[in-house]
Amino acid sequence: MKTRLFLLSVCVMPFLFACQPKPAPASKTTADTTAVAKTPEYSKMIIAKVFIKPGKENEFIRQARIMIDSTHKEAGNESYQLYQDPYEKTNFVFVETYKNQAAVEAHFASSYFKKFGPLTKDLVAKDSEVKIYDIAGTQAK
Repeated sequence: MKTRLFLLSVCVMPFLFACQPKPAPASKTTADTTAVAKTPEYSKMIIAKVFIKPGKENEFIRQARIMIDSTHKEAGNESYQLYQDPYEKTNFVFVETYKNQAAVEAHFASSYFKKFGPLTKDLVAKDSEVKIYDIAGTQAK
């Protein structure tokens, strides 16, 4: 048994090291300034799954409408939609797109975003699931 574990660890270790992120290339410098290698900035998509208590769906939609209407007015917002699962009516998904990370941060800093959590806390059944994605192949404008 010990021999098998040792052989397994010897076989797995090279894969673990191969999966490590490679260091960023050194930045170029000039005589009077330092240029920093900049990672391209991509447009962003947010997928936020929200789970509402049974019977509270309409109240949640009313509160979400305020968030949606306000977010549509943000300069960096490209799209902001709320979807309801047709089979599990208490499950909702916000699908949002923004021009760049700065637009996402501006959205999170907005007064209506900060108010939304406290306004809906008694409506939610469990914690939301939020993921932020780079939209592949779309550099921010």
